[in-house]
Amino acid sequence: MVSTNDFKNGMVIEVDGKNFSIVEFLHVKPGKGGAFVRTKLKNIETGAVVDKTFRAGEKFRRIRTESRKMLYLYSTPDEVVLMDNDSYEQLSLAPALVGDALRFVRENLEVELLVVDGEPSQLVPPTFVELEVTETEPGVRGDTASGGGYKPATVETGAVVQVPLFVKVGDRLKIDTRSGDYVERV
Repeated sequence: MVSTNDFKNGMVIEVDGKNFSIVEFLHVKPGKGGAFVRTKLKNIETGAVVDKTFRAGEKFRRIRTESRKMLYLYSTPDEVVLMDNDSYEQLSLAPALVGDALRFVRENLEVELLVVDGEPSQLVPPTFVELEVTETEPGVRGDTASGGGYKPATVETGAVVQVPLFVKVGDRLKIDTRSGDYVERV
């Protein structure tokens, strides 16, 4: 059990039967009445962020979490297969658990697997990836870096990214996996 006095950002606790990660917290001691703790909690399963207030000293069950580096091997419609970098053990996950996390991840790329109470919970891709453009409309004369404007481009994983007009098929791009935005040409 963990008390509100022991809260730390990133700690995972169980509230009302659901697992939440503490995004931020603030101990408040008003002049009148008892102290309390204002928190922002992120639901581990859904990703929704909620504000909750607790009395000072209230206790919660702490959830054991660990982050493991895994190698993404391949996907089929029924499973996503990962390999542990240390033990070379393969792990098969349901595509529903992975969700949209692999949109910009190609095979044999390292990802992070969040394990909550011994069960795989969430797949976190690297923050930035380098991918090759496989399909985009050809640029027209006058397309420059300062010319402005964007066009859609399909990258090697099949995802579509908005890129500047000067990008062409075969270019390697750096992409932010959190937002899906083009960062630069590499």
